[in-house]
Amino acid sequence: MLEKYINQVIHGDCLEIMQNIPDNSVDITFADPPFNLKKKYNGYKDSKEFHDYLEWSKQWIYEMVRITKPTGSIFIHNIPKWLTYYAAFLNEVAYFKHWIAWDAPTAPMGKSLQPSHYGILYYVKDLKKAKFYEIRYPHKRCRKCNYLLKDYGGKKAGLHPFGPLVSDVWTDIHRIKHNKYRDDHPCQLPIHLLERLILMSTDESDIVLDPFVGTGTSVIAAKRLGRKFIGIDIDEKYVNITLDKLSKETSNSKISDVWVGFYLNEISTIRDKNWGKLIQYFSIPDNIKDIDFINIKLNN
Repeated sequence: MLEKYINQVIHGDCLEIMQNIPDNSVDITFADPPFNLKKKYNGYKDSKEFHDYLEWSKQWIYEMVRITKPTGSIFIHNIPKWLTYYAAFLNEVAYFKHWIAWDAPTAPMGKSLQPSHYGILYYVKDLKKAKFYEIRYPHKRCRKCNYLLKDYGGKKAGLHPFGPLVSDVWTDIHRIKHNKYRDDHPCQLPIHLLERLILMSTDESDIVLDPFVGTGTSVIAAKRLGRKFIGIDIDEKYVNITLDKLSKETSNSKISDVWVGFYLNEISTIRDKNWGKLIQYFSIPDNIKDIDFINIKLNN
């Protein structure tokens, strides 16, 4: 039953499709559902009644958990308001690992603190069996002089040459703001955000399922990283956009035999355990203690 969906983007209702997928058969599930904020999607309305929205959300969340393997992970992206309810649903059927705060400021809304992050709930089916890999991201540097922007209290010489381990607050990945980089979709996520989640929780050839695939960010990230995918969307236009993008996708997020995340042709995410394999592919001076001037870029 599962095989007919592998590496497919399916036009249909995610609840109906997921009900045909066997228990414990998918390696990770990722959802970026409509936020119920009356945004203008192409073929459906983002304006359910409060309790209807929550009841609908509970149904697809339970399906996501059901089809995820004991070694797998469940990720849900949304605004904090809805994630508080989602967490209550998930606590009944899965185990909490993290609330990832993705630094993504939005416009002031008045009479409240300015919203400045989206959340990604990170749950697993089995705390002992779930796959997890420590990952690193690059040090923040001056674009002109390549000098480290952070002081580190005189301990720069002891820093990892590439960058720190990723925490549960992500400030290095930014929203897609310019229209020339956006598809015709109100909530498009950056591909390197999905690459990070996939690298953190899967192995090559694992299956990534997205029940609200939109214009394909998750499945393109999966394809670039050598993973299998299943994408679902109720809007035929978005399915067609995704299929067109997949047919043209030739990028491969790999250096030698190591999968990495890329942004603007530079590595944005790397597994800690793979750093040693990639040192030969970076320009790093012999005097590694002089870390202020280490220019960690891929050799051409």
